[in-house]
Amino acid sequence: MDKLILINILIMGGVAATAALVLYFVSRRFRVEPDEIAEKIAAVLPQANCGGCGCAGCADFASTCSKADEESFAKLYCPVGGAKVMSKVAAIKGYAAADKKPSVAVLRCQGTCTNAPAKIVYDAVSSCRIANQISVGSSGCPNGCLHLGDCVKVCRFGALSFDEKTQMPVIDISKCTSCGACVKACPRGLFEIRELSAKGSLLYVACRNTQKGALARKNCSKACIGCQKCAKLNPEITVENNLSVIPQTIDAKEWGAQLSENCPSGAIIYREKINA
Repeated sequence: MDKLILINILIMGGVAATAALVLYFVSRRFRVEPDEIAEKIAAVLPQANCGGCGCAGCADFASTCSKADEESFAKLYCPVGGAKVMSKVAAIKGYAAADKKPSVAVLRCQGTCTNAPAKIVYDAVSSCRIANQISVGSSGCPNGCLHLGDCVKVCRFGALSFDEKTQMPVIDISKCTSCGACVKACPRGLFEIRELSAKGSLLYVACRNTQKGALARKNCSKACIGCQKCAKLNPEITVENNLSVIPQTIDAKEWGAQLSENCPSGAIIYREKINA
């Protein structure tokens, strides 16, 4: 009996030793050498892991920066850390940091409960994504805010809050990092990352309604009606699907006041000075 126990012990010991040797050689074969440059880059990143850079997180962004040549590195940017952090990352790589204008998220909708009164009552799951699949929205605007706050839930920097009075999300520009989480969360594409002008001003169309003028105004008093007035003032502006499109190339400081004042519905928003 003792002999049988000893044999079993020897067999188990042999199996364990063999497994240990296999694991040792496998670990040696597939060992990943530490990337010292990536580690240095990761140390200066904000570790927000927001995904705004287009990578899975800060560790992935650090690894991507480490492997990037000068041309591809110029296309990489950490929206949370901004120019200050990217200058440090560039210094680690031995490159010059690319110039990038500051930017903020803007809400392209003014469908408050006053501007776009409710015509129907939505009484289902409190999720914009689900509501978008089963409802046109309380105001009847097929492109407007659904008022359920998915965007507020995903903002990790406290830059978005929900105004119970207007039933609309509100952006705190001073806290916005342009990470793009709200852009991804909104099923109707109501958020956009807009660059500020050289003088820190902001110009955009705060509407996404593609309905024709009369119907758009019926659903929301602030809707863009595709009247072409802005396009006549500046030929760079186009009207597509009954909706004005103001490209980033238009200087907000130069054109903002004129365009917003001449918009008959107030769909064009001009903010003279933004402290982003």
